[in-house]
Amino acid sequence: MSTTLPTAAPAHGHGPDDDAPKTYGYLAEFPDADALIRATWAARKAGYTRMDTHTPYPVGETADALGFPKSEMGVVMFIGGLTGACAGFLMQYWDNAYGYSLNIGGRPYFSWPSFVPITFEMMVLTASLSGLFGLMALCGLPRLHHPLFNSDRFGRFSRDRFFLSVEADDPLFDRDKTPAFLATLNPLSVEEVME
Repeated sequence: MSTTLPTAAPAHGHGPDDDAPKTYGYLAEFPDADALIRATWAARKAGYTRMDTHTPYPVGETADALGFPKSEMGVVMFIGGLTGACAGFLMQYWDNAYGYSLNIGGRPYFSWPSFVPITFEMMVLTASLSGLFGLMALCGLPRLHHPLFNSDRFGRFSRDRFFLSVEADDPLFDRDKTPAFLATLNPLSVEEVME
């Protein structure tokens, strides 16, 4: 009687392909903001959706070209501020009417005009905190390292260069066609960026 032993499967996450570097995308470098804006509009018209621009100063036209939706931060901060205002008001109501009901100067236990300053301060505090943490969550922070920093040329985006990056998870991304398309936009350079 013979017995066969099961073959050992490779441990999860430790296969031969897991150590190979993966492509994050392609990075095109431009000399000025106008060239970047034209390139971004051209990439959007070509159908690319997973791309971003990197500039040394704010260039509002690139946000339009990228098709950024309206920011969600207004809703996040409004909900945070409303929650804080309600919590501050109810906390004072409970304290004055039930928790520590003291009759001071003959005023009623529910004297709402005296609740306004704390209600306002709680609204400001929670709106600002929800704005801070909401922005961090929406931006995917904290992220200690971004693959674009693997590029030696990318360091100039904060000084004097303008970059357009197309990510590898874009539906139109192709290892051959994407850099060829970017080269038609007259960049200074096109570079593959590894993760």
